[in-house]
Amino acid sequence: MATEHATRPNANHGPALPASITPALLGRLTALVSAAPDAARVTTTAPYTGLPLADLPTSTPEDVEAAFRRARIAQKAWAATPLSERRKILLRYHDLVLNRRDEALDLMQAENGKTRRDAHLEVVDIGIVSRYYARNAVKYLSPKRRHGAIPLLTHTTELRHPKGVVTVISPWNYPLSMAASDTIAALMAGNAVVQKPDTQTALTALWSMDLMHEAGLPRDVWQMVIGRGSSIGTPLMDNADYMMFTGSTATGRRIAADAGRRLIGASLELGGKNPMIVLDDADIEKAAEGAVNACFPSAGQLCVSVERLYVAESIRDEFIAAFTARTKKLTIGAAYDYGMDVGSLTTPAQLKTVTEHVGDAVAKGATVLAGGNARPDLGPLFHEPTVLTDVTPDMALYDHETFGPVVSIYTYRDADEAVALANATSYGLNASVWSRNGARGRAVAARVHAGTVNVNEAFAAAWGSIDAPMGGMGDSGLGRRHGADGILKYTEPQTIAHQRLQGFYPPARISPETWADLLTGALKVMKTIGMR
Repeated sequence: MATEHATRPNANHGPALPASITPALLGRLTALVSAAPDAARVTTTAPYTGLPLADLPTSTPEDVEAAFRRARIAQKAWAATPLSERRKILLRYHDLVLNRRDEALDLMQAENGKTRRDAHLEVVDIGIVSRYYARNAVKYLSPKRRHGAIPLLTHTTELRHPKGVVTVISPWNYPLSMAASDTIAALMAGNAVVQKPDTQTALTALWSMDLMHEAGLPRDVWQMVIGRGSSIGTPLMDNADYMMFTGSTATGRRIAADAGRRLIGASLELGGKNPMIVLDDADIEKAAEGAVNACFPSAGQLCVSVERLYVAESIRDEFIAAFTARTKKLTIGAAYDYGMDVGSLTTPAQLKTVTEHVGDAVAKGATVLAGGNARPDLGPLFHEPTVLTDVTPDMALYDHETFGPVVSIYTYRDADEAVALANATSYGLNASVWSRNGARGRAVAARVHAGTVNVNEAFAAAWGSIDAPMGGMGDSGLGRRHGADGILKYTEPQTIAHQRLQGFYPPARISPETWADLLTGALKVMKTIGMR
């Protein structure tokens, strides 16, 4: 298999933990878990080294039930807190996250294994999200006048009430972004949150909650429980007034079914097999650089990263040369600084999936243009950024999500075929289109079956456009985060209609037939004069 990547050796089991991750910090964060004093413990390991990292208490179903009881009491007072006060807390949290950025980066790298530059994008994301909802919540949540049934006589108002207590289940791949961004909107809408972060990256989630408490959020309004879904999943669902889940499609289906049984809402961001289309008029050098940024951030462990590359036949060779050359120059290794381009995978299970997908493809005839190998010399969970061609439908990675630093390149004849190939999947989360002609790129993007499509960018343009909704189609999920959708989903709309003077039934002095004629005539007039 091909290699040629720049690396940093893993001497003495890799870098030591940063000085900021002290026993005092670990003790303070683990004490925030909603669990009994004598709770069973679970130990996490650092992906860079495989050495023990944190000793976490685990929550029982009874602990989860107790957390919800506390949350319900706290939520009533929190919902009564003016939006102006909630806004101040969120803006103080914004400042705390940015001012203590290095703590967050150290924790994310220690737990997840990603590079510092990838971790920093999560800090940026939370800064943007917290500021956005602090500044826009009044617009979304304040009472709104609506057109009444009878002009001048019906006074109609739409109110927004919080759902109550929201369950948030967040994954390990983006431990700060996914732990905090959905919770921020739920809190700003007046809900309490009981959250189960993935155990592997629970420290980062607990750190975020700790800062929100420091900013002024009452403690029982946001609580965290730790444990396996098989142990505490049932009370997390059965006590929720709304479910927010980010994770696999298989688990998402089960949660959707359970939410349907309980008649509660659910927002699910699930898997993806995201395509990138390089049109024949694309700037090849920029598209090649964009493909690197689309495929390999966080070692490919990103729900919106690209795993399928479709390149016009006329520029195939030139693009592949430019892309593979850049891929081979990426530096791989473990470092708590900004020197590495690609970090570690996070779990042994993820490394197993990546190696099995690549091995299966190669055994069945795929060609490796770059990478292709696990790198135990760098650390227990490293794998090279890998570029493949000659991938066929009988290979597992053809249409199954790999969720690692692996991308397959295919060619097409015209834009219609490119769109058809991009859409030949049950997923529909994110996509990318590259063209020198912005109007053409946007036109092709509009035909791609995905919740977000970026033109001349990988994923950050759509993700970072917080005022616009983000989420998946098809097997990639239900619901949206960001924008109005991202906060209104945590609310129950209520219509208050006050009828004055006269309603739809005739007054005593007018016969029903005459009244029917009058109403019919009024409707015709309203249509003629353009009333809504």
